[in-house]
Amino acid sequence: MILKSLHNMGLRSEHAYTAGFGSIALSFTSWALSQFKRSNSKAQSDRWGIFVGQWAPTFMTVGIALAQYEQTLKK
Repeated sequence: MILKSLHNMGLRSEHAYTAGFGSIALSFTSWALSQFKRSNSKAQSDRWGIFVGQWAPTFMTVGIALAQYEQTLKK
């Protein structure tokens, strides 16, 4: 039901994959920029990068599930 609702709202597997790769890029960017901060705020930037990095597996999993759902619609 959730996949059907997401599909009906216009979300496709490609969108979820793009969001997953985007979160990886955002995580890396956050980490890279934290290298230029003062030492007392580096830890928070590093934690933010780790937090955003946790999104990627979720988006990829949703992408896989939507791809399988899209395949069942084609049959």
